[in-house]
Amino acid sequence: MWVLTLYRLTIGKKAIMAVTGLLLVGFVIGHMAGNLQVFLGAAKMNAYASFLKSLGELLWLARIGLFVALVLHVLMAWQLTRLKQNARPVAYQSRAPQVSTVASRTMRWGGVLLLVFIVFHILHFTTGTVFPSASTPDAIYPVWSATDVYGNIISAFRTPWVVAAYVVAMLFLMLHLFHGAWSSVRTLGLARSSNFPLHRRVATVIALVVWLGFSVIPVAVFLGVIR
Repeated sequence: MWVLTLYRLTIGKKAIMAVTGLLLVGFVIGHMAGNLQVFLGAAKMNAYASFLKSLGELLWLARIGLFVALVLHVLMAWQLTRLKQNARPVAYQSRAPQVSTVASRTMRWGGVLLLVFIVFHILHFTTGTVFPSASTPDAIYPVWSATDVYGNIISAFRTPWVVAAYVVAMLFLMLHLFHGAWSSVRTLGLARSSNFPLHRRVATVIALVVWLGFSVIPVAVFLGVIR
């Protein structure tokens, strides 16, 4: 099958990584936009959460799709790293960065940190395994009740180290998005060669907006701006 042939090729792995990466970027932007409704008050935020929960099977379908995209993205990253290591088993004795950026050089370990953060975030807000908040576990679905998501957010970000952990994770997300977004477009051949590529400037804006949009919430709660 052509799918298996594409999967076995290095360019195919890069294409899969690019497509899944762009899907995850879209989710991150939508997730950020939804979370920012916390600034509109408890009623608005809880109504948004209730709407998501009312989707039922569609919500679970979206979750499964995101999970598959994440697994494929991580798997392709690992396989491409192994291929690169096998191609040069002996590392350079001296390797001074010339044209690479901080974002590109931190993609590998930044990705590992983000994966750990995703697990923590799910345990924090989805299952309530760590830092049980204002809601109680749902009897039908193993997720938090959507009755008081606003209260969950307020109680979650009153601990300094939790706020710090989220802010640091968002810095790595910003770097990951910056390099990943524009390189994915280039990998898929959707951007023309240029000394000042538009897709790179767009990726910069997306990365900064997402970083600010996610970071401002825990900081605002901790400082008492959101109560």
